[in-house]
Amino acid sequence: MAVIGYHASHEQHSPRELLETVRLSEHAGFEAAMCSDHLAPWTRQQGESGFAWSWLGAAMATTDLTFGVVNAPGQRYHPVIVAQAIATLAEMFPGRFWAALGSGEALNEHVTGEEWPVKSARQDRLRECHDVIRRLLDGERVSVRGDLTHVHNARVWSRPEERVPLLGAAASAETAQWAAGWADGLITVASTPAETQGILERFRAGNAEGSARLQVHVSLGETAEEAMRDAEEQWAHSTVSSELMWDLEDPEDYEAVARLSDGALEDAVVISDSAIDMADRIAQLAAGFDHVYLHHVGRDQLTFLRRCETELLPELRRIL
Repeated sequence: MAVIGYHASHEQHSPRELLETVRLSEHAGFEAAMCSDHLAPWTRQQGESGFAWSWLGAAMATTDLTFGVVNAPGQRYHPVIVAQAIATLAEMFPGRFWAALGSGEALNEHVTGEEWPVKSARQDRLRECHDVIRRLLDGERVSVRGDLTHVHNARVWSRPEERVPLLGAAASAETAQWAAGWADGLITVASTPAETQGILERFRAGNAEGSARLQVHVSLGETAEEAMRDAEEQWAHSTVSSELMWDLEDPEDYEAVARLSDGALEDAVVISDSAIDMADRIAQLAAGFDHVYLHHVGRDQLTFLRRCETELLPELRRIL
């Protein structure tokens, strides 16, 4: 049976509110949690973006959940700093932390003033950063003069005894296939069942043993109209085309190109007023994945968690 986790959305909730919510998610029956490391929200309507690493320390100290974070090393973060942050959390909370590394979005990274690289260069930079982070976590003293990454005589002194999984974050089958060659596992975001399974298959073709994790955006409303309204208000940016998604710099840019009239939102978010229907659709998406993390895109997390406890999680555990 897949591990069922809760996605804590820093982009939509204040750090204090989110800390209480993740505690409640454990009481509701979730076994794990994750978050993304953003500097900015996707849209102004979301309106928040706390510092993930500070929050993770508090969240892990006040729950017994396992946690993960999606991070983009190389521009806003030097890989040595990422390695130290990972090592500290993993040393304090043995066996409870993983990190996924991705090539990032201009939304969060442009603030350094450096040029935003094209996709191929971002992937090259990510691979260099991953290798630095892994070597530092393994206890090596590292000096690198790479094409895109420079490290001088670095060492992480406080490290966990256990090996921390470093996953690859992939939004396409091509990236998943590439990540299979270096990552300990995969994390991706659900879209259509065919696209989601295609990403998993390409990763498994190159890495049969690595853990595969899926984040699913959902909108569970008391009525179908409420579920759709929440998705439109809070997660419209998910309809932005892949050609634009990673290169836009400001929340206003995402708002300007969001598409709500062509079915793209329904491909990105599981929208329903029925927990039974939602569980069936999540199960189709999550087939073959080891972990599935649910992100309710609506503001009202408390009602969602109550329905998870009484309806959604029991049904998911029955059919997954």
